[in-house]
Amino acid sequence: MQRTILDHVEPVAEDTVSLVLRGADGPLAPWEPGAHVDLALPNWLTRQYSLCGNPADRDSYRVAVRHDRLSRGGSEYVHLFLRTGRTLEVSVPRNNFPLLPAPEYLFLAGGIGITPIAPMLAAAVEAGASATLVYVGRTVAAMPFADELRTVHGDRVRIYATEEQVRPDFAALAAALSPRALVYCCGPAPMLDAAEAAFSAQRLHIERFRPAVKAFAPNEPFEVHCVRSGQSVQVGAGESMLNALNHAGYRIPSGCLEGVCGSCEIAVTDGEPEHRDDIGAPPGRMYCCVSRALTSRLAVDL
Repeated sequence: MQRTILDHVEPVAEDTVSLVLRGADGPLAPWEPGAHVDLALPNWLTRQYSLCGNPADRDSYRVAVRHDRLSRGGSEYVHLFLRTGRTLEVSVPRNNFPLLPAPEYLFLAGGIGITPIAPMLAAAVEAGASATLVYVGRTVAAMPFADELRTVHGDRVRIYATEEQVRPDFAALAAALSPRALVYCCGPAPMLDAAEAAFSAQRLHIERFRPAVKAFAPNEPFEVHCVRSGQSVQVGAGESMLNALNHAGYRIPSGCLEGVCGSCEIAVTDGEPEHRDDIGAPPGRMYCCVSRALTSRLAVDL
């Protein structure tokens, strides 16, 4: 974890504030567009936020936090109690949503989903690519960074305020794209579902803030053998692998507990995991907050 000081809090839309976190001990770890960090809050909660500042700025990170009316305590604390000058621990950035090289991009953002997309748009423009942002929200006042993006990027940014105008036609956007274009989308689930229906899987990259609804076979108990310690841990049908390992004394970092942030990644050396995450675990890895086992035994590098 990295120590930071909350340097600046600024409203950037209705119910959304921007936090600027300055490194307390020198330069912060580098990051690329699409990355997120775990922010440890003083109320003992850890939440994940996409970095939405300038990757060239090693002195500070910027994130944006929307006040969720159904908050589990994270966004509510940020909006009601967090004050400048507070020291906060922030993880090294992780990137499950990397921007791949392309000559043309279409960026689709809905509401707070603009946070990973904004630095992607800037990076694409800086690289000389053709780039368009389609940004959807209820009203312009509720859309973080809308004015800033239009000022910096001009006609590349198309704003759709759905209380005043129709939603963008994704099928028409897909038909107009060149074969070499990539599409990046982040926003609420209905928007992501519409994007998946309109754009081919080969060109579409999405990031979810909540896991997609999926069906799996009923949970079965299984054994986890921790290779380095020699200990075996039983995972019951009614508990997660993460909780079983934590209760056995293995302090696995974790954040979302929903399979979307990647903080609980561990290496698997034997057995077959059942991947239930929304990220797509690399070969030989799994996210133990939601994933389980297809074999009766897994061996992991713990």
